[in-house]
Amino acid sequence: MSIDRIVFAVAGLFILASLALAHFHNPNWLWFTAFVGANLFQSAFTGFCPLAMILKKLGAQPGNAFS
Repeated sequence: MSIDRIVFAVAGLFILASLALAHFHNPNWLWFTAFVGANLFQSAFTGFCPLAMILKKLGAQPGNAFS
């Protein structure tokens, strides 16, 4: 799996998990959803993604977005 696909999978998992937590536990979990969305948005323009940097150091193969 490339870094791009891992980042998208983790972001999707975080968003779905925080939505479930907001629904069943506490609506303040929506702030985490907003944080993940804002990070995805800024990384589209800047190319800076902390998870991508960690995965690159761990030896994951870069895709087109985080090469």
